[in-house]
Amino acid sequence: MQGIAVLPEGLEEEGVRELISLGAKSVKAHRRSVSFEGDMSCFYRLHLQARLPFRLLREMARFPCDSPNTLYSAVQNCLDWERWLPTSMSFRVDVSGRSDGLRHSHYSALQVKNAVVDWQRSCFGKRSDIALDKPDICLHLHLNQFGGILSLDGSAGSLHKRGYRAAMGVAPLKENLAAGLMRLSAWDGSVPLVDPLCGSGTLLIEAVSLALGLSPGLHRSYLLEGWADFDPSLWQKEKNQIRRLEVLDRKLPLILGCEKDAQVAKQAKDNVEAAGLDKFIRIQNIPFAKLSLPKQHGFIVCNPPYGKRLGADEDLKLLYEALGIFLKKNASGWQFWLLNGNPELSSSIRMKSSRRFSVNNGGIDCRWLKYLIH
Repeated sequence: MQGIAVLPEGLEEEGVRELISLGAKSVKAHRRSVSFEGDMSCFYRLHLQARLPFRLLREMARFPCDSPNTLYSAVQNCLDWERWLPTSMSFRVDVSGRSDGLRHSHYSALQVKNAVVDWQRSCFGKRSDIALDKPDICLHLHLNQFGGILSLDGSAGSLHKRGYRAAMGVAPLKENLAAGLMRLSAWDGSVPLVDPLCGSGTLLIEAVSLALGLSPGLHRSYLLEGWADFDPSLWQKEKNQIRRLEVLDRKLPLILGCEKDAQVAKQAKDNVEAAGLDKFIRIQNIPFAKLSLPKQHGFIVCNPPYGKRLGADEDLKLLYEALGIFLKKNASGWQFWLLNGNPELSSSIRMKSSRRFSVNNGGIDCRWLKYLIH
């Protein structure tokens, strides 16, 4: 099968490495996505284990189309709709990209919908319902200059939603981006990990989940379970293999989150508990200036506000200055990783980064900066 993994911008190369590690073949990076080939076992495995994708799409057909009429005709003839979408099942259509003759995604989605339901009516005298929130099948059309690619989306919603984060801060970091950032940092669970501005605790939760080999998708439901060629025994085999990879008895060093806002600290604790990681991660309700670091050198990671959504710039400048002072005074020999979308603020730390990765966080161009604290 041909597939596409939709990823946060900036994590494409890391996504290539992840998909290869999970058995995907012919993996190639594109902007905000990675294409791959794999058999059904691989496709199931990616849904259960891949940490970085928003969505995993299974390509079903490619066809030329340069107008609403050619799109309509191509969709009606590209699949055995009686097999893949019986009238008893609801569906939704998502569209990405555009072509010269198909510039409006909403109208293109309507054309795909009309093509399918008109075909159903002509054959059976009835049609499937549309369900935007909880469809039985999700069709995805990608348009480019060469035509259209029709795919099936394997999940009911975005794969970044792990299920543990009922409680979120004001500007939460998506779980898949947090997982990608921790992979880029190369923290492996052998040294302490501290987040002095932990917010919802997402960086720490994703880091520990990675270190323990926990599957991010083991306990959720998927649309692929309703596909015409779904193989329950193969699906269960992949689940059983994944459970054998988890190492919940692994001993980890200190994993500590710090949050001065009492309500946000409680949210972080609730999220850690919901993720089943409360015996590995400690959350302290104190300002980072009162934080006591262990003697063993480790990693400090954080995603402080950067003035795009939260806080006044002058207040944030003082926050970054205080953070820099704290680190230079207390964390000599540690690695410090900072997600920042405002270069003026990151300069207030008064340290020079040794490495940087460009990523996109909620539409904001950011840098994942590495500092070696002296």
